[in-house]
Amino acid sequence: MSRQLNMDTLRQNFWKEEYLREKMLRCEWYRKYGSLVKARQKAKAAARLPLKLPTLHPQAPLLPPPAPKEAPSKSPSSIQEAPFQSEMCPVPPATRALLYEGISHDSQGRYCYLNTRKLDLPEKRYLFPITTNFTYGWQLGPPVKQELVSCKMCRIDSFFRKNGAFALLDPRDLAL
Repeated sequence: MSRQLNMDTLRQNFWKEEYLREKMLRCEWYRKYGSLVKARQKAKAAARLPLKLPTLHPQAPLLPPPAPKEAPSKSPSSIQEAPFQSEMCPVPPATRALLYEGISHDSQGRYCYLNTRKLDLPEKRYLFPITTNFTYGWQLGPPVKQELVSCKMCRIDSFFRKNGAFALLDPRDLAL
């Protein structure tokens, strides 16, 4: 903002009064809300401090309860429970082994693992669509390559106008 050279006494008094009014408003606000702001700042600072947990002493192992005489024919295995606990399918061992080979900086390790995992279809990685965006690509199958028509006049590259939004309509822009 440039400095105004046409300052007279009336304008000087106006700016002086505005400055004092602003200063008084700030002082009133500080008197009214200053203690609340300080209390909130202290609460936030206390929340940022690391929480000290009590140390747990090792306890003597408890004896397992006696097994009932009638044991069920099938015992639930952890492999069957895993799909219910996770949204993703288990990773094949060959793909998981990529995690431990090399470092990401050399395009190995995690970098190679993620790129390999990215190539899998979503149906192979997830048990069900997690978000609504998954439904757009869920179970589409391999991409189908479309054949291009040899006639350039028949092919429409885009639905946007080639002459800009506010230009007059061009007959080449219309798909009839």
